Amino acid sequence: MSRPILEVIALSAEDAAAAQAGGADRLEVVTDIAADGLTPALETFAAIREAVSLPMRVMLRLSDGFHAGGEAGIERLCERAGELRTEGAEEFVLGFLDDAGQADLRAVGALSEVITGCGWTFHRAIDRAADRDALRKQLTGTPGLDAYLTAGSPDGVDQGYDTLLTEAARTADGEPGYGARLLVGGGLALDHVAGLRGAGVDAFHIGGAARPRGWDAPVDPAAVREWREALDREV
Repeated sequence: MSRPILEVIALSAEDAAAAQAGGADRLEVVTDIAADGLTPALETFAAIREAVSLPMRVMLRLSDGFHAGGEAGIERLCERAGELRTEGAEEFVLGFLDDAGQADLRAVGALSEVITGCGWTFHRAIDRAADRDALRKQLTGTPGLDAYLTAGSPDGVDQGYDTLLTEAARTADGEPGYGARLLVGGGLALDHVAGLRGAGVDAFHIGGAARPRGWDAPVDPAAVREWREALDREV
């Protein structure tokens, strides 16, 4: 097996430096974790970019929930995406559902045009989709989409574990709609690692697990290092 990816949520340059020191491979850059992560200020992105050499995936999401906010919301999202691109962002995180609980192709399509040439993750909106498999097939071939961040369930990895194992097998088999990498996060614990690695999962995403003192404290390099070592033991 190849060395697995460890992605860590960073809210600040301090978080980013700690994550890099602990052995993270990539950052997810967000603000307002109480809303499950929104688009950061340009100044925050710039400060993080200056602080570390890690790849950064920047969140494109302006409000809590998984609706883009209609045409006005899409326009604002595209504007923010363009500003981040100008500032130097090269990778992103996004994902929106329509009223039927499937992918909002208007929003996703508009943003994918603004960030053309960039890799991006469809985030945990998939865990709240009416039909996960149908959503994946809807998005097959969307430029730049190379990962799904998922816990397998809106309630976290414990509840979604079997779904994750099934989707890992479908990804390994190269089924239509399963070409993008499975990036597991959302209630992820070290106890899950061995089984997920055994199923072929090679990308992991942590937020609270990197902050044993809670979200009011910065990322702890020692906590990130513990995850790095656990993932590497399973290679």
